[in-house]
Order: sequence, then C-alpha cells, then structure tokens
Amino acid sequence: MSAVVIEGVSKVFNAGRADEVTALSEVDLTVGAGEFVSLIGPSGCGKSTLLRLIADLIPPTRGSVTVAGKPAAQARNDQEYGIAFQQSGLFEWRTVLRNVELPLELRGVSRTERRSRAAEMLALVGLAEFGGHYPAQLSGGMQQRVAIARALAVHPPLLLMDEPFGALDEMTRERLQGELLQICATTGTSTVFVTHSISEAVFLSNRVVVMSARPGRITASVDVDLPERDDAARQSPRYFDAITAVRRELRGGGVPAAS
Repeated sequence: MSAVVIEGVSKVFNAGRADEVTALSEVDLTVGAGEFVSLIGPSGCGKSTLLRLIADLIPPTRGSVTVAGKPAAQARNDQEYGIAFQQSGLFEWRTVLRNVELPLELRGVSRTERRSRAAEMLALVGLAEFGGHYPAQLSGGMQQRVAIARALAVHPPLLLMDEPFGALDEMTRERLQGELLQICATTGTSTVFVTHSISEAVFLSNRVVVMSARPGRITASVDVDLPERDDAARQSPRYFDAITAVRRELRGGGVPAAS
C-alpha cells in the first residue's frame, strides 16, 4: 500500500474574492511505503500547503488525498502520521518526557504505557537522559530531536516534516539529517520532507520532487541513488550529480536555483 496518494489536487484560497490565490494546480503524487520524498521549489510554490493537505490541516479545493489507504481526514483521526515543523512547538511547562507523551495522552493511552513509549522514543533520538528537563534547558537541535520523538511516539507509518532543520546551524543540521535517516530506517517510516536546500533534499531522499512557482505544480521527480548516506556520500560524484540534476530541473522550470 502506498503511504500517500494525491490525485488531481488543486488548492484555491479566498475563492471568489478579489484576493483569490491559486496555491496548487492539478498535483499528482504517490509516495511509496518506506520512501523518503523531499519537496523543493521557490518560496510560495505551495510546498507547505501540499504538506498540510496531506495532514488534513486544510482541505483541497479539488482532487483527493489518501494516506495509508484512507481519506486524509480519517487518517488524521486515526493518527496515521506524525508531523514536525521548523519550530519545535514544545510546551515549555511540560518536561521533555511529558512533551513526547502528549500525542499518546490525547489518544487515551495509559500512563504506564505512554511513559514507556516516550522513553523509548527519547532513546531513539539520543536524549534518554533528558526526559526530566524542560525545553528551555535544551539547545535548538535537541529541541528538534524532541519534536521528532513526539512525532514518532504513536509509531506512525508516515512522517511529515516542514523544514524542521531550517533554523539550525550547518553542523547541527547535518548531524540531525543523519540521525533522521537512522530513525526512519529503524522504524520503516515513510517521510514527506519540505526543504529549500537542494543539498539537504538530495542527501536525505530516495526521490526529490521539484515544484514550479505559484500556482504550484510538480514539474520533475529526480531519483537519488546513494549507496550510503554518510559524510563520505556528501563528497561522492553521485551526490554532486544528483544536486546538479535537481538544480537543472529547478532552472528548467524558470526557477532560480536554491542554495
């Protein structure tokens, strides 16, 4: 079963008004089980809008979105996905452990089970010893790891990520990229990842989906074949060839190349 199937999706904001905006037009996209797909394109092209449509945070104007074989609304109710944004969105008054417990608490999971699951997720992201800390006591990179642990707490088959490393320094960003790939490999989670960075998209993804300027359309899909995803891979000819291919597709659509 595919993780995500998007068919003929368009999204119009403020329909029928003078300030009507067509954000997306006739988008078709399938994300396979266990696949890591990045969305890349210019600012305002609808990448985040597409992610929110998958999450059923907003409805499509036309077309359909299916997640784990279910309509997006049902998948949201069934918690078939976890989601992480550029800002970690942690609650400052809850400890790290209790932040990770939150989606389980909302789901009615018993206190004993949710504590055990939250501890398991914190260990997975390398923060087992920080469960009793508060978010303000952690670095930005650590807070993002907590947000990822929280997103994974319900063991979702799909992870949706909207520039989760965008505000971090380069070294922290590269380290978390590697940790994210290890987590996805361990859990078998499918991932849809929004980024402005070509190098980040190539390093993380099985496939990079290129979008046009608004109204957003998918103009290309670039497969990335890296035998390993490590520091050596960042220096390999295949890595640079894939970066060149994505940059070419961005320029081919009349879009300035991203850095």
